[in-house]
Amino acid sequence: MHPHPHPHPHHHQPHISPATPGGSTASFDYNNRHSKKQRGSYNCGRCGLPKKGHVCHLPPPPAADSPVAVVTPAPTSSSSAVAAAASLSSSRPPPPSSVRHQSSNLRRALSFDDIDMRCDSPELGELGSELDLDGSGPGGLPSSCTWEVLRRLPPAGLLAAAAVCKGWRDTAKRLWRAAEELRIRVPPRAQLGFVGSVLQKCPGLVRLSLRMESDVEATMLACIAFSCPNLESMEICISESAVNRITGDELGRFVADKRCLTSLKMEGCSNLGGFVLCSSSLSTLWLSDLHSLSKMVFNCPNMREISLEFSWQENDITDLVGMVDNMGRSCSRLQNIHIASVRLSHAAVLALTAANLRSLRMLSLVLGAGITDASVAAISSCYSKLELLDLSGSSISDSGIGMICNVLPGTLSRLLLALCPNVTSSGIQFATAQLPHLELMDCGMTICDPSSDSPSSGGSNEFELQTTFENKLHLIYQKLIIKHARLKKLSLWGCSGLDALCLNCPKLNDLNLNSCKNLHPERLLLQCPSLESVHATGCHKLLVANIKNQVTNNSSHTVSGKTNFLNKRALDGSKRVWAPYGLGQQQHQQEFDDDKKRRRMGSSRNCTVVLD
Repeated sequence: MHPHPHPHPHHHQPHISPATPGGSTASFDYNNRHSKKQRGSYNCGRCGLPKKGHVCHLPPPPAADSPVAVVTPAPTSSSSAVAAAASLSSSRPPPPSSVRHQSSNLRRALSFDDIDMRCDSPELGELGSELDLDGSGPGGLPSSCTWEVLRRLPPAGLLAAAAVCKGWRDTAKRLWRAAEELRIRVPPRAQLGFVGSVLQKCPGLVRLSLRMESDVEATMLACIAFSCPNLESMEICISESAVNRITGDELGRFVADKRCLTSLKMEGCSNLGGFVLCSSSLSTLWLSDLHSLSKMVFNCPNMREISLEFSWQENDITDLVGMVDNMGRSCSRLQNIHIASVRLSHAAVLALTAANLRSLRMLSLVLGAGITDASVAAISSCYSKLELLDLSGSSISDSGIGMICNVLPGTLSRLLLALCPNVTSSGIQFATAQLPHLELMDCGMTICDPSSDSPSSGGSNEFELQTTFENKLHLIYQKLIIKHARLKKLSLWGCSGLDALCLNCPKLNDLNLNSCKNLHPERLLLQCPSLESVHATGCHKLLVANIKNQVTNNSSHTVSGKTNFLNKRALDGSKRVWAPYGLGQQQHQQEFDDDKKRRRMGSSRNCTVVLD
């Protein structure tokens, strides 16, 4: 909960009733503001008779006799009442205690509880001034300070603070009503009433995130639908000890009833069985742990992003081809697609390409061993503007990488090919050379040595490491050389078949070498001055020491590792010498200055070698 009240310069203003129950009005005499406080009269000010049991028959005096300010806004308009109260003069004397007592009960008469106080609502500042945030709260603490302190508490803390006193309870109530986003962790033994009591305090809730440690059923969806009429985003995360028992029909009814829902993310969807989603507002859908769906129908014309993750069970009977075909025809505005399933095949890829989604920019088809180079050819021929392509776990080879590079050299910035056993170091080098906009590349478990059984890093020494390399000379290891100007993240985790690595990437800041057990320390060269973290879990001690040495020395060397002077032949042509400055080499001078600048930046950057 993060309401953002807008502070304004507050003046001491009275709280005036727009319409008291008896129809009377409140008035204040400006001329007597400095007069001495006197005891009230017991006689009528019109006829002079005693006030007790007296009803005066004389008319009230004319308005010209005493200059007063009378406020009588319409009782049904809360906004006009606020404006009228704010327009009173700042020189007015403080109201008597009776008027202050009335104001506490008049907040309901002014319908303050019905005002939708969203974080970005302009009425929030006006409400703060009307509620006298500059006044003194319990214990003499200003109400504005109480507001700022309580709004930083978690939901459980705010519930506890509301039980302290009436002032804190009122402030907590306003905070609940001002909340737009709420994140709740539901403990294992919590009942539905716990969530319902919290949600009913937030009628203006827009974004809801639940971390469920207890089972989830349809009653939870019904409670959310009833308590959050304006809900736009909902996320339900399931812990390992909890079970999601929501069915596909129940989920479909919830989506159809929530007309404002734009984002739905739910884990543990193993009991859906099948679903039909119809919504004109839903734009983001994430469902995980899907299994054996009998039907999957989407009728969401404004869908922009969809993520469907299926379980790894081999007895899954979901018809992915039919699902992809329906998704392509019903959700023509899709931009991001992520599907993870062991049943992904070339036929599913053909169904996706037949949809011809013109807005598609990110495509992730993971764990599909049936995806081959032919599938890559179909994707490349249909979607030529992809920015992200994830084919991890597929059966593509270096030929498929060549097709990707030929079609997507100007747009592709993220390429993920982890767990692709047919990809070699040659394909990886070709991709980095042909994709100039590449910023992220994941090649984990691609260059693998199935027979690798090298000792762990914890018990290895220099002699054991040398013996390991000598005993495996008969194995064919691969070398990887990458030179790229924009690459920022490179992952080579689990590449046990890699024994030599040379990186010349000025912008690389994250490198993952976890479990690169056969990478030789003397065959590692890192010319990456921007490195911030290197992951080396499972690597040999000598390799880790070499990594630390190189990332430390990078700050004192140039990015390219070469000299900062141009070479030219001597006059007799005998040998090359450094060319001096001042011979019209402005371009080289600029390069030299850039190197010095990068050196200064690198000296203040610390690189962390992560071993856990």
